[in-house]
This record gives sequence, structure tokens and C-alpha cells, in this order.
Amino acid sequence: MPTNPLTDPTPRPAVSTRTTTGATTSLALREVTKTYDHRVVLDHLTASITPGAVTGVIGENGCGKSTLLRLLAGVEEPDSGHVVAVASAGLAHLPQEPAAPPSWTVQRVVDEALAGVRRLERRLRELEEAMARAGGAGDGSPELDALLTEYGEVSTAFELRDGFSADARVERALAGLGLAGLPRGRCLGELSGGQRSRLHLAALLAADAEVLLLDEPTNHLDDTAAGWLEQHLRTRRGTTVVVSHDREFLDRTAGELIEVDAGRAARYPGGYDAYRAAKAAERARAEQERAAWEEEVRRLRTTGDAAARRVAHDRPPRDGDKMQYDFKGGRVQESLAARVRANAERLRRLQAAEVPLPPAPLRFTAPAGLHARSGAHLVAEGVSVAGRLAPTDLDLRTGTRLLVTGANGSGKSTLLAVLAGQLPPGTGAVRGRARVGLLPQDPPAPVPGQDVLRAFAAGRRGGAEEHVHRLLTLGLFTRDQLGVPVARLSTGGRRRLDLARLLADPHDVLLLDEPTNHLAPRLVEDLEEAIAAFGGAVVVVSHDRRFRAGWRGHRLHLEPPAPGRGAVPGGGAAAAGR
Repeated sequence: MPTNPLTDPTPRPAVSTRTTTGATTSLALREVTKTYDHRVVLDHLTASITPGAVTGVIGENGCGKSTLLRLLAGVEEPDSGHVVAVASAGLAHLPQEPAAPPSWTVQRVVDEALAGVRRLERRLRELEEAMARAGGAGDGSPELDALLTEYGEVSTAFELRDGFSADARVERALAGLGLAGLPRGRCLGELSGGQRSRLHLAALLAADAEVLLLDEPTNHLDDTAAGWLEQHLRTRRGTTVVVSHDREFLDRTAGELIEVDAGRAARYPGGYDAYRAAKAAERARAEQERAAWEEEVRRLRTTGDAAARRVAHDRPPRDGDKMQYDFKGGRVQESLAARVRANAERLRRLQAAEVPLPPAPLRFTAPAGLHARSGAHLVAEGVSVAGRLAPTDLDLRTGTRLLVTGANGSGKSTLLAVLAGQLPPGTGAVRGRARVGLLPQDPPAPVPGQDVLRAFAAGRRGGAEEHVHRLLTLGLFTRDQLGVPVARLSTGGRRRLDLARLLADPHDVLLLDEPTNHLAPRLVEDLEEAIAAFGGAVVVVSHDRRFRAGWRGHRLHLEPPAPGRGAVPGGGAAAAGR
């Protein structure tokens, strides 16, 4: 059976810039550079991963976090530099968007993830049969000795992967991630996006590779599943490298964080809270150094200006002392001129070594048009969708803040689609007068050849260039990113584009479906502030535990509809309340 290079947890063949075999686990990148279409993503990056630890990788969208994982996994090769990936018991990589085709079944995904373990098990059986046949030659035969040697090596590898417990691990992982009882014959195309993501994660964890490279594993996980994953990663043997924007997850699992910024890497001990404290201290030091530099520049300018004004005498000569006056004046001018030149040189050197301002955190500012109209409201009366959403009532008015929670399959995204008018309800109705904006859970597929600016301007009046200022004022993209094709953006970059399109237009009601997915933690904090400052109504669906813990507003908990029915008698949604 062919293997899937994105999910196969077996070590890959060694290549010129990688090492994938060895007795001791080792992961490192040394002076690695990686570019895409002449855009430098990693610039002579050097980083090492602590063996046996959970290492979190963080940074702004598009900074190279996923690229780092792909390089370690061997999915891509660096343009220059050296990648070390030594994993005696296998290396497994989970991308943000696994590429398994919709026609694959659940069982096929599991089989692909366990392919390495299955191969080892088959080889053990083959060697046992071969040794039985060679036994007739007697002990000490070269053929039997070779078979025994290989059998010992394969057996050790199989034991390192705990091969005999593989099937039991599959069941535990599926149950822990909320997929117990998922029919093995179902095709991926019949599953929701969240179910597919959890299935790939469960299969990969069950493979029990020595090294796990996980890209945003908590996306689509509810509290129970996220808690199970945290416990699993804290207690598993081996090394884990995880790219994550989940602040709570990083705090509960990571022993260290590596921040990728401007193509370089910096290490911070501890979880996310420790990282925030360290970054705050760094910024305070940088601000102090900048203030000291500015003060010294001001002092030298003031001193130089004063000395320059005193180069000439300011008293007129008296009768009879013209010669003495000229002599003393010349001496004074020479002294002051030397001081002016020395002062100017010190100022020149200081300005040449300017202490930079600390970089401002990436932010977006809601435009003035975003303020809601007075009296705008949206009311849902008994809306339901067969098999997806139980009857639900809502009354959204100016200033309403509503957080919608519930297990996967309870209809949270369906409710937002109904409120946005994108999905007709099976029962009930939505009425009211409000401009509604929806941020869907998953970014839409990019239009071929469309860059960031044109994607932002699509459907708006005027040419794309007329929208440059509007897009830049949101702070979600820099000017040099406007011409980047959308297809080349990371998932987080496409998420920011969706946010930009939403925030650029005036709305009375914002419907945000998992808005923190794929966003850098610092941008999530900016988003939380923007939601708090918005004048209209906001409805948020979120699995982000820290986001929910800081929520100030009403909450609505949805229960899944009864199997095979479009509605749950008596209603399937708990009443909204603080």
C-alpha cells in the first residue's frame, strides 16, 4: 500500500541536508534558509529542540512556523543550511490541512498512520519463518546468524514503537478525541472538517512515533478532547514540537517556546504566560534604551547649538585694546570651534548607531463605519435545521455579547449560517433590521492568481488600488504583502484576509465562527479588545478556552439535536445568561 508522505510516521530516507537515523533523538536546524518565489521565509535560522520535551513554536502568521515543521519532517528541503532529524523510533508530522483524499475511509487513514508499525510486524513474521527454515543448517551458519541479527534489530524497533499495543492505542485516541464509534468504513468526504482533523490526529498519536511534529492540533477540539490531548502529550515518551496559537494549551503542555520572527528564532523557557512576561520585560528594556538614546541626542544637539552661538565674542572692543581683543577672540573661537566639531562628531556617531523603536504589535483598528446603527436588532424565533440544529431563540440588540458553546455537532456553525441568511431554517424564522457580517470557520478556497489586495477589493466599488489605504489602516497586512498571491498565504494569513474583509464594512451584528483559529496569540489579544470596543452586537462561537474564560457577556450552550430528528422537543439550547 502506498504511503502518504504527510502522515506516514516512519523515518524517511536520508538526504544531503538531513539525518533521519541514529540512536539518540536530535532535532535541529543550522543556518537554514528557505524562500518561496524569492520571498525569504527563514533567513539563516538556527534552532535546536530539547529531546524529550514539548516545545511550542509561536510567531505571527506567515513567519515560517509551519515551514519549520515541514523541514524537520522532510516534506520540504531547505535552500541552504542543514536539517538534523534523528528519531530512532520514528518521526510523525501532522500538517494543518492533511491531504488525504475524500474517497479514503476512516480505516484507510488509520492504516496509513500505522503503516510503519505494520511493516515492522510483517518483517518479524517473515524473519521468524526464515529462521525456522534455516535452523536445519545448524547453529553458527552465516545465513542464520544474519537472520538473527536482523531479527534483533527489527524486534527492537517494533518494541520501541510498542507495536503490540497499536490497535488499542487507536481506540483510546479516537475515544479521547471524541470519535468513539466512528464507523471505519465511512469516507472522509462524509465527515465534517472537525471530524477529519481529529481523525488524522488520533491516527498519528496511535502510531506512537518518537518525534511528533504537530501543526495546530487543538483546532476543532472541544474542551474534553483538548484536555485529553494535553494529558497525552505531558505523559508520553518522546519529543513533541507543536505549532499552536492556543494560549491555554501552550501553558498546560509546553516546557519551552521558540518564537519565529523575521526569519530568526528565539527560545523562551516555560509556557505562554512566561513568554508574555519575558516579552513585556524585553519591550520595557527596549523602550528604556530608546529613551536614553533620544535624551543623549537631545543633549548633544542642545550643547552643540549653545557652543556654536558662543564661537564669536558678544562684547564690543573697547578703545585701546583692539589688538588684545583680537588675540583673545581668536583663542576663544578656536576652542569653541573644536568643541563644536567634537560635539558634532559624537552626535553623528550616535545617530549612525540609532537605537530602534520597539516594533509595535500587530493591531487592527475598526473603521468608523463599523459602529452600529441605533435600534438595529436581529431576532431568531424557534429556528432549527433537521439533524443539525435544535430549536433556538435569540434576541440580538445593540451591545449584545453572546458566546455560543456546545459539543461538536450541536449546531453552532449552523446557527450562525442561519442568522447570516446563508442557510434557510427548517422551522422558525429570523427577522429584524440589521447589517450582518459573518466570519466563517474555514477560509474559502483562494481564487487562482488573485493577490491579497484584489481579494480584499473583490465585490467593492472602484479599482483595487483605491482600497490600499483602507486595507493598510486595519493593520492586518503590510504594504509589501499586498501583492502576495492568496494561494501562497498560510491558513492564518487567509484568516486575516477574511477578518480584513469583514472589518472593512459597516455591520450591526458580527457573527464570528472560531475567530481565533490560526491567528497569532498577540493578534488574538488585539481581536479581544476590538470585540469589546465594537458598538453593535457580537455572537461568537469558540473553542478557545482562554478566550472563553475572559468573556464578558451572555452565554448560550447548544445541545445536539436528537438523532434522526430536526428538533428536540422542548428546545435544544440552554437559555442565554451571564
